[in-house]
Amino acid sequence: MSILTKYILKKYLINFIIVLISLELFFVGIDFLQNFKSIPPSANLQLLYILYNGFFTLTLALPLSIVFGWVITLTIFIRNNEFVAFNALGATRKDIFKPVVNISIFLLTILIFLQVTPLAYSYDQKRKIVNNQYFTSSKSDIFLKYNEYYVYFEKLLPLEKRAENIHIFKIDDMDVVETIVGEKAYFQNDKWYVVDVKIVKKPKNVTLEDSKLDVRYEKFLHTLDGFKPNILDNVYEGNTEFSIIDAISALVLLDEQGINTQTIRSVLYNKIVIPFFIIPLLLLIYSYASLNSRFFNMGKFTSFSIFGTLIVWGFFFMLFKFTNGGVVIPEFSILMPMFIWILSSIYFYNKKINS
Repeated sequence: MSILTKYILKKYLINFIIVLISLELFFVGIDFLQNFKSIPPSANLQLLYILYNGFFTLTLALPLSIVFGWVITLTIFIRNNEFVAFNALGATRKDIFKPVVNISIFLLTILIFLQVTPLAYSYDQKRKIVNNQYFTSSKSDIFLKYNEYYVYFEKLLPLEKRAENIHIFKIDDMDVVETIVGEKAYFQNDKWYVVDVKIVKKPKNVTLEDSKLDVRYEKFLHTLDGFKPNILDNVYEGNTEFSIIDAISALVLLDEQGINTQTIRSVLYNKIVIPFFIIPLLLLIYSYASLNSRFFNMGKFTSFSIFGTLIVWGFFFMLFKFTNGGVVIPEFSILMPMFIWILSSIYFYNKKINS
């Protein structure tokens, strides 16, 4: 790593950290004050609320901090005429820009990695704290399709990984041919085990002579392979709070059951693809920076950079919300605009540099 690269990264990272901490304190502080009356008086729960909210805010603040930190760094370089010194040392535009792009991709990769962990459920956890459901969260009346079975949970307790009053119906040719009833079920070894099961089978051909139901009892049976409590909870509620691992698992499981996976796909694209919208922004902002401060409008450059970033961020956020409504498939509403955005940014960058 050259001395110039170290210098640029040092200046940039200092500005990035200052902006990130400022945004985190602002968003977390405002949210805490707004919900202060609803948060339990327990100091431990208040601390957990701040920590969960801090990570949830990080998913919003980190991409913005990467761009705003770059804007501040460019402004300092222009004001101090440091670009002139860089050029005198033989540095090209690529030499100045490349270290910031590399560190930005690294920071975004860390953010995506954190979305693999349970921290991805931070928003859901802080909501439970506000609603006094952090230790007693439960869902009622969950109905799911699994292969040729339809499974009904009267009560699901995701934190305890158990359910109560389970009914499983086997459908054959639009007719219920088997009913399985259990009082309790537990999630272990990636399966749901129903305890103290009553199984009632109906004859295939019901006649006056043969209309007896086959009733038997089992100690336990397993069903819903791979359907983790978090997946059941979020799919039923229509939530968009998935870790990347759980989202991929839900995508595979729901696709196997022939269930619409549009929401799950949009969640994955939102966590993995959309954060990289800032890389073309860094490129565009840099292309409009001047080497000399004498004839450069610093205020206009800064204002347009900040507002432009917020507009682009808001546009992709709107696309994600629009996709969750089920109107357009995510490949057209998220991936295609991202691809167009990248190509457009490269085009305008080259046009500006060569003009």
